[in-house]
Amino acid sequence: MRRLRRVKILATLGPASETRPVLAKLFEAGADVFRINMSHASHDAMRERIRMIRSLEAQYNRSIGILVDLQGPKLRVGTFAQGGVDLVKGAEFWLDSNPEPGDIHRVFLPHPEILRALRPDHFVLIDDGKVKLQIVSCEPERSMARVVVAGRISNRKGVSLPDTEIPTSAMTPKDRSDLDAALNEGVDWVAVSFVQRPEDVAEVKKIARGRALILSKIEKPQAIARLEEIVEISDAIMVARGDLGVEMPLQQVPGLQKRIVRLARKLGKPVVVATQMLESMINSPVPTRAEVSDVANAVFEGADAIMLSAESAAGQYPVEAISTMDSIAREVESDSNYLPLIASLRAVPEPTGADAIAVAARDVAETLDVKAIVGWTASGSTALRIARERPRTQILALTPNIETARRLALVWGTHAVITQDARDVADMSDRACQICFRDDFAKESERILIVAGVPFGTPGATNMMRISYIGPENDVP
Repeated sequence: MRRLRRVKILATLGPASETRPVLAKLFEAGADVFRINMSHASHDAMRERIRMIRSLEAQYNRSIGILVDLQGPKLRVGTFAQGGVDLVKGAEFWLDSNPEPGDIHRVFLPHPEILRALRPDHFVLIDDGKVKLQIVSCEPERSMARVVVAGRISNRKGVSLPDTEIPTSAMTPKDRSDLDAALNEGVDWVAVSFVQRPEDVAEVKKIARGRALILSKIEKPQAIARLEEIVEISDAIMVARGDLGVEMPLQQVPGLQKRIVRLARKLGKPVVVATQMLESMINSPVPTRAEVSDVANAVFEGADAIMLSAESAAGQYPVEAISTMDSIAREVESDSNYLPLIASLRAVPEPTGADAIAVAARDVAETLDVKAIVGWTASGSTALRIARERPRTQILALTPNIETARRLALVWGTHAVITQDARDVADMSDRACQICFRDDFAKESERILIVAGVPFGTPGATNMMRISYIGPENDVP
């Protein structure tokens, strides 16, 4: 089940894809990581989906990543006496702390932290921006706004605050409960929603204690303002274009996507491009030309993974959506422009031994046209550093840890195989050659490049390279 593409595919599970037969078809079609969205999943549903994924893993003998996406704070207005109201442009409208049903003049905002943080001229977006309010004046328990974009507000519609930093955690009590349940099930990645500051990520990492890696979703202007700090502390990044496009001008999102992807690549952090990539395939068996270009653009940028949301979770054609994304990615990666574009975006290496070895491995591999760069890795850091260089050569990660192999399912160009750690240099070389031959990375008389750390089994100790030949003795079952 080795993929013939470098970019990975992340598929969201839901009503359209919650049975084992459909899961198997999604995996066969190209899904590398499965996402469980806790906004729509109970703990029991999460556990059942994880159980099915792990059984698929055993059946296909290939590591599969699982990402649990925490809901984050859902900000909503209260209710209305008539179920909703139609606001006209220029009208005054109050957001307040009174729990009584609202009317054409006011509505309850059940978030006192928002009322405390609002300031004049801040914008408040209702129902994904369908209604836009601008704050005129603020009092301790209410704020008066003017309607900038008219429309209907109905019960419990969502609230977005592009200008307001809310001085509360990105973790709600529900998120804490979901996180504990996910960690107990051994998930590989946890996505944190509505990150505003690096402290939000640090809070989740403190709870996780390395039991899962933490992916930060960039979907708020406040996160853009502190982007480098957030990327630094995160294990991976997601360009969550849906909410980002609500809270920021739509025309800025493509440029922000490129900025985030390039920064993540520079810092060696996996980056996922998500939201509405093949949106029309929720109801259609084929995508639009614009959607194909959107997916292709993310692949050309060198993103580690591209994600399907409702397409695979609730759409009518989940398997076709995965298959379409896979075929687009493979076509892009075979394009003559792909490798030069990827190479042009390479970052300057950091002055560390691991980075120096990774850069040297890429150069040696391309100069000698070796068939694979094999990284022996306990924690996954060696494979991550090699993947950061986006080599033309295939990357094979050999690890004794199944958790590491599953986490690497999200990483660009990396195929992970679970095997015992190398005993010595000779065993390191022999086993790398055997696995490369067995898994069709290289044929007899072809060369591979091996990267490892001595002493073996020491995390982060990447300090050696070795060129090995595939010989007749490597022809093993």
